Amino acid sequence: MTQHSPKSPQFFLTSPSPCPYLEGQYERKVFTHLVGEKAGEMNDLLTQGGFRRSQNIAYRPACETCRACVSVRILVDGFAPSKNMRRILRVNDDLVGTEHKAEPTSEQYSLFRRYLDARHKEGGMSEMTVLDYAMMVEDTHVPTAVIEYRKRGPDSFVTGRGEGPLVAVALSDRMSDGYSMVYSFYDPDMPERSLGTWMILDHISRARARGLPHVYLGYWVEGSRKMEYKTRFRPQEHLTSAGWELYKG
Repeated sequence: MTQHSPKSPQFFLTSPSPCPYLEGQYERKVFTHLVGEKAGEMNDLLTQGGFRRSQNIAYRPACETCRACVSVRILVDGFAPSKNMRRILRVNDDLVGTEHKAEPTSEQYSLFRRYLDARHKEGGMSEMTVLDYAMMVEDTHVPTAVIEYRKRGPDSFVTGRGEGPLVAVALSDRMSDGYSMVYSFYDPDMPERSLGTWMILDHISRARARGLPHVYLGYWVEGSRKMEYKTRFRPQEHLTSAGWELYKG
């Protein structure tokens, strides 16, 4: 078995493959393994440097002819919700999010499958089995939480937990300077709730409550309709060749 030192990680480069965001482009990624006692610290440093995590792998684009993927993080202290976001907060005021250990459940997978079949039937994750889902959640060596969202119940004020069926789920890394949203999914039959937007707003609230300055949203690609929503959360910073800079677009 190959051993990877957390103090001197080895980096590898993938072969070119079709870009899922820009037609006609090919993507390559540089990646390393996140293992060992220092995996959490390494994940912090790499995420702050533009990497994303998938299971025990940290990766970032290394495309030869394109630099369209831009790392995005929300500045929590300066954030104020827009009029539409305030409406979304009101609509979902009956929901409660509870942080759990990174452990998969059959209820999560059932919701995950409904979400994929409704929203990403042709995507690269569409064939994921229950075992694939379990690996996505629990194959982590960094501080990771599964946040389950359910409707507020009579005892929620006391227990801090929601009740009833699962409405949405977020898989998120807890970092020294914020939350990094790894993946999220939700009930596709509740479009009026705008649950994807609401989960980001909830992460901003969680980061603010912990005194953490950032929420990392992953990559934004200008011109990709899939990515447009990310620039709605302002102020935010984009990682450039000169470092993190305030986005003014």
